[in-house]
Amino acid sequence: MNAPAQRQPTQAIAPAVTNAAEARKLAQGLMDVMSALLSLIERETELVRAGKLREAMTLGAQKSELSKRYVATLAQLKASHKFLQAQAPELLATLHRHHDVFRSMLQVNLQVLATAHAVSESIVRGVNAEMQRRNIPNTYTAAGQRAAPSPRHLTPLSVSRSL
Repeated sequence: MNAPAQRQPTQAIAPAVTNAAEARKLAQGLMDVMSALLSLIERETELVRAGKLREAMTLGAQKSELSKRYVATLAQLKASHKFLQAQAPELLATLHRHHDVFRSMLQVNLQVLATAHAVSESIVRGVNAEMQRRNIPNTYTAAGQRAAPSPRHLTPLSVSRSL
C-alpha cells in the first residue's frame, strides 16, 4: 500500500492592504521578489546555455523559496486588488508593467530549458538507436531480404535521471 501523501502546511494569506503605506510596502515586496527571482533565473539560463547543468541544478532550492514568496505576495496582491484599483491605480499600473517584463524573461528561461531538454533527449535516443543497431544480428531471408529483428534482440536502454 502507498503511504498517505504528506500535506504541506498552508501559509496564512496575508490580509488585504488598507492604506497607502501598506500598498507601497506590498508593491515594493513584489518587485523585490520578482527582481530576485529574475536574477536567479538569468543565472540559471546562463549556466544551462553554457552546459553547466549540475551547477544550474543547485539553484533549485533557492528558486523554490523565491517562488513561494512570489506566490504568497501575489495572493496578498489579489486580495488587495480592489483597494489598489481605487486608491493607487498608478502603483497597480507600475506593477503590471514590471510583471510583463518578468513574464517575458521567464519565457526566455523556459525556451532555454526546453531546448536543453530536447537536445539531451535527442542524444539519449541516438545512443539507444546505435545500441539497438549493434545488438541486432544481420540476417537475411531466403529471398535475400534483410530479416526484421525479433523482440528478443532488442534490449532497452536504462537511464538514470539524476545527474
